[in-house]
Amino acid sequence: MFDSVTITALTSALNGLSLRQRAIADNIANINTATSTDGAAFRARYILAQTSDQSPGVYVAGTVQGDAEGRLVHQPDHPLADADGYVRYPDIDLGDQMSQLILAQRGYQASAAIVDRARNSYEAALQIGRNA
Repeated sequence: MFDSVTITALTSALNGLSLRQRAIADNIANINTATSTDGAAFRARYILAQTSDQSPGVYVAGTVQGDAEGRLVHQPDHPLADADGYVRYPDIDLGDQMSQLILAQRGYQASAAIVDRARNSYEAALQIGRNA
């Protein structure tokens, strides 16, 4: 049924998708984080996943930070506004982040469902062995 290679691949997929969901949630939570124009904007975090020839599944190869320039918004009444009335916000697209979050959640759910099915199959096989 499921060997250690398959279990390792599923575990690495679950870990990677979990990290991806947390990074996206952090990006969404900071989408309205304003900074002064002389500072850097919140930098979105993106998880890099890769496959390996030596081991099954995927592994997290690292993270990539978004642009520190962000976007300038004219808000003269904001406490952090510069002399021209601008503040810096992160350059994060909420629609894109929500789409990525849904994809990560669905991937996690699918991988978790495979683990549940494997466990149920093993339990059924053990039950057959007990009844024999």
